[in-house]
Amino acid sequence: MTIEWRYTTRQDLGVLSLAGYLGADATDRFTGAIGWAIARGTGPVILDLTGLLGWSAGGQIAVAQAARRLAESGRRLELAAIPADGSLVPDATCPPVPVHCDLAAALAAHGAHGTAKQWTTDDWPTPQAPRGTRPHLNPAHHPRDQRRRTSAP
Repeated sequence: MTIEWRYTTRQDLGVLSLAGYLGADATDRFTGAIGWAIARGTGPVILDLTGLLGWSAGGQIAVAQAARRLAESGRRLELAAIPADGSLVPDATCPPVPVHCDLAAALAAHGAHGTAKQWTTDDWPTPQAPRGTRPHLNPAHHPRDQRRRTSAP
């Protein structure tokens, strides 16, 4: 099982939402999503874990590494809605990672509203299309088509 992600830019912050399970087989995809967020946004990145089914110890380490990577880029990682099966326990080299009870609380802490742009992986779950029903593109043939850019409603 892997993850799907959606990255949304808002004024002076980004929201990276995850769905699925953040285990060892999903850490490369997660690392790529963090790179996507670094390249396309400013300010803190709120990692929205509302749709996450769970995470392994390796997934938690990947989140701590993301916090370090964002800090190196002058940005901060914040968490919203940690899964019930674990909590992030960063080591001494990890920058502080604020934790919010849910995405609404994280956005309220920043006074954030509105959406500027949004990108998703191909199988991001939406109300109109249940997970796994959209066509999947072969990333080996179409590396840029792994992600779909959409405009905000």
